[in-house]
Amino acid sequence: MPRALDDLIEAFSSLPGIGRKSAARLAFFLLKRPVEDSRDIAQRMVKARESLKPCKICGNLADNVKCDICEDNSRDGSLICVVEEPSDVTAIESTGEYRGLYHVLGGALSPLDGIGPDDLNITALKKRIGDKPSEIILATNPTTEGEATASYLLSILSGKNVRITRIARGLPAGGSLEYADKNTLARALENRTKLDK
Repeated sequence: MPRALDDLIEAFSSLPGIGRKSAARLAFFLLKRPVEDSRDIAQRMVKARESLKPCKICGNLADNVKCDICEDNSRDGSLICVVEEPSDVTAIESTGEYRGLYHVLGGALSPLDGIGPDDLNITALKKRIGDKPSEIILATNPTTEGEATASYLLSILSGKNVRITRIARGLPAGGSLEYADKNTLARALENRTKLDK
């Protein structure tokens, strides 16, 4: 295999969720395209990397001082949804169900990886509580690190005269009880909702 091709495959396989086979498929796809297409993709990647910075208010990705969500006056400023990463904002926004604001932590607590409270965007969150939101929604991932982060945030935000909630967890839509793991079933039972007649 030519060195340049091997280097390209290695570069693609360093991306999350891309194995060597997928990386090779991407590399061969690009090599079939006109050189201008590859140059355009490379320029867009560099431009995004250089121009996107954390929003000064919430920590989401922004190409200005504030992100589009913080700039949007039609959003409900009384709600702040706390997430780990900007990709979580994108996931929640794709539902079209949430019209509040966000706060991006930039990760989750992970003592084994050396990530403590000072490494996350928590100080800015505490300052935002002064703006008197009515509810803080903790939407960290249902992992050990995400749960530890949610517990930590609950401990430091309790007593701040704001309602603190946690997103529900349980069975996915279209899921089957028979294939669900016991933790998912336990969460589904714990987070059951009342049905209206």
